[in-house]
Amino acid sequence: MCHRRYVGPKQKVLAFLARRDSATGGELREHLGLSRQALSLHLRSLLETHQIVRSGTTRSARYSLAGKAEKPATIARLLPIRDCDEDRVWNQLAVQLNLERVLRPNVLAIVRYAFTEMLNNAIDHSQAERCSIRFTVTPSFVSFDIRDAGIGLFHSIATKHGLPDEETALVELLKGKTTTMPEAHAGEGIFFTSRIGDAFTVRSHRIQMEWKRAKHDVFVSQQRHLAGTAVHFTVHRSARHKLEEVFGEFAPAEYDFQFQKTRVFVKLLRHDYVSRSEAKRLLANLEKFREISLDFRDVRSVGQGFADEVFRVFANRHPGIMIHPEHASPAVLAMIKHVRPVTPSTTPSQ
Repeated sequence: MCHRRYVGPKQKVLAFLARRDSATGGELREHLGLSRQALSLHLRSLLETHQIVRSGTTRSARYSLAGKAEKPATIARLLPIRDCDEDRVWNQLAVQLNLERVLRPNVLAIVRYAFTEMLNNAIDHSQAERCSIRFTVTPSFVSFDIRDAGIGLFHSIATKHGLPDEETALVELLKGKTTTMPEAHAGEGIFFTSRIGDAFTVRSHRIQMEWKRAKHDVFVSQQRHLAGTAVHFTVHRSARHKLEEVFGEFAPAEYDFQFQKTRVFVKLLRHDYVSRSEAKRLLANLEKFREISLDFRDVRSVGQGFADEVFRVFANRHPGIMIHPEHASPAVLAMIKHVRPVTPSTTPSQ
């Protein structure tokens, strides 16, 4: 009588990983039909006996056979700005790192868009002679850095738009549709690049802006002076979101796929608002959009004049523009209700 040899869960994990460069916990659970708790038990045993290795953080961890784990690959270059072509640079990197094979199609599209947009910004706006690039692929993520010693991103916008300071320039930049070359650019590159990755950082002079996808929030800090502009972008190789999904959020079919929706992080200017003049600074150039989400997280209070200018005066002046407050505290929401009725779409997010 022939007896079939029993193959346990740990052996199945090893066999599955032997056929792949790496796998996520979700991929292993789907293949083996195990619960999260059961798989964690077997993975912990295999890690302790050094039969497999783990790379990445808990949520984006990938597992590989020991000795088979993919080694990080990095390409660093110093590029002359004159006659530099971002598509040609990308194509060279893609071939050298074999990106079409090692990255999922959605991740490849995300990284290509972000890299070419940010390199083009350095080429067209920095006024520098050279810029450096560093492109890295690890088992868990792909990232790039672009650095120039030119005029500085926020200084360039503040100067060419007559803004009072670089902090105001940052706010305008994050609204979208802000560019120093409207004849050649739509002002969408940084807005969308910041939202398609898992982490995005722009540092110029003393300002550093960080976007973190996991928190769906932006953080601004003061740093030691840095000449020019430095950009860092990271996306996990296990990312499931698609480039077109992010574009669809702000350029939906209802607006003919045009960039007509934006989200403004109100806290970037201050945490307490009182006057109409503060409201006007916040609302500057927002008439370009048809739908505006004002994110009030971390804003402690707003005065009657500020709320009236935003939710009654501006709204009456631009009846075709919808304004949605989000993450408003009870105190902020009460003032908004004081100047206009609150519809279901304007209730604070939980």
